Amino acid sequence: MSRIHATAIVDPKARLARSVTVGPYAVIGPDVIVGERTTIGAHCVIEGRTTIGEDNRIWQFCSLGAAPQDKKYGGEPTELVIGHRNTVREFCTFNTGTVQDTGVTRLGNDNWVMAYVHIAHDCQVGNQTIFANNATLAGHVQIGDWVIVGGLTGIHQFCKIGAHAMLGFASAVSQDVPPYMMVDGNPLAVRGFNIEGLRRRGFSLERIGAVKEMHRLLYRKGLALETAVAEIEGLRAAVPEAVADIDVMLRFLAAAKRGIAR
Repeated sequence: MSRIHATAIVDPKARLARSVTVGPYAVIGPDVIVGERTTIGAHCVIEGRTTIGEDNRIWQFCSLGAAPQDKKYGGEPTELVIGHRNTVREFCTFNTGTVQDTGVTRLGNDNWVMAYVHIAHDCQVGNQTIFANNATLAGHVQIGDWVIVGGLTGIHQFCKIGAHAMLGFASAVSQDVPPYMMVDGNPLAVRGFNIEGLRRRGFSLERIGAVKEMHRLLYRKGLALETAVAEIEGLRAAVPEAVADIDVMLRFLAAAKRGIAR
């Protein structure tokens, strides 16, 4: 049997793996699925159609799977899906999706989510991200892999944050942030590119050089965005080792809808 504290309230229809641990006074609803070796802390409330993978550590007082804070929501059976090996610290709130989008709010694998983080309806969060305390995602936000979001930073609905980007403390993000960039402030400004993060992740000198050149083309040469994109495309032949990284940038820029932080 799962290791469930005597004071926890777990609906009989909930599906908890045998190695799941549930702390005192937690409440788990009927449509919740929890994978092996996940730990749920005291006083957590997990409800709605919520699926949680393996080896997650969910600390006390979290609210996961509550209805979206969207006045259009009419009780539709939307979902929250959490992957594997995530750390979710105290007082975090993750909501389910809405039928106006995919209907699923998603947190990937190996993410480090600090206290009081809010992930709103229909957000799509990748893998290996870090959210510092009180980071807040409005609805429909997309976060790429390896993104770092500083404490007290707010991200406007429908914004996209590219892979390996770093958002500084108390930033107001209302436009898309391209991959690899470092931004902060209110109004938001690009301060450079995330060179230390790329080094730590094993990027070669050639790949880092390509990212540096993309930053220069977008932010240092005074080019129109269309011209900068054309020159970034030209880097594919010049730096074959970084083709995958260049393609990440080009795909992001092609899909940007709110304009990019410049």
